[in-house]
Amino acid sequence: MVCPVCKKRPAKRFCPALGEKICAICCGEGREVTVDCSSDCPYLVAGHRYEAEHRKPMSREEFPYPDLQVPPDFVYQRWPLVTALAGAILDFQIQNKDLRDSAVLAAVGALAETYRALESGIYYERPPDAPVARALYTQLGQFIQELRAKDAQRTGTSSVKDADVFRIMVFLLRVGKQETNGRPLSRAFFAFLRARFPLSAEPEKEAPRIIMP
Repeated sequence: MVCPVCKKRPAKRFCPALGEKICAICCGEGREVTVDCSSDCPYLVAGHRYEAEHRKPMSREEFPYPDLQVPPDFVYQRWPLVTALAGAILDFQIQNKDLRDSAVLAAVGALAETYRALESGIYYERPPDAPVARALYTQLGQFIQELRAKDAQRTGTSSVKDADVFRIMVFLLRVGKQETNGRPLSRAFFAFLRARFPLSAEPEKEAPRIIMP
């Protein structure tokens, strides 16, 4: 059976996204570029694992907010917030199947800028232009406000400060940029989040499992 993509090589790998067998080369070249891969595809999972094992550290130019320190202790202390935001991103992706890593990074990056300005006492918003990224930006912003309101109801004042949200957004942005592979249709960051967080937007009090400087 000849590969239906290149029409040259033998078709040996079943592609869940295309619903037919293709050759190994077309699988590798088209993966998350021209083929919107299924998250449970064994070749996609193996490809992500290989990329993670051979990934090079980000350069200073690639590293978001390189002059900002986000110490591990800071992340430990605010792990329920990290878990809640990761769960909110995953919940949003369930309802928006066309969401990709690039849109998540755009939304998280825009929120980081918003809360950096708020930390300085300035109201500033510049949501992403892409509709799905803008929708995620809006939903995460509302989710943070709801967390603050619930926290204030319990304790009389919210412990979720603008400065904390800014640093946690930078933390998630760094993790996302490290975990994504940069392909147009990549969901590698989602695969990373699903492996480490429950599909729930409620805070979970558990030990951190991802730490970056």
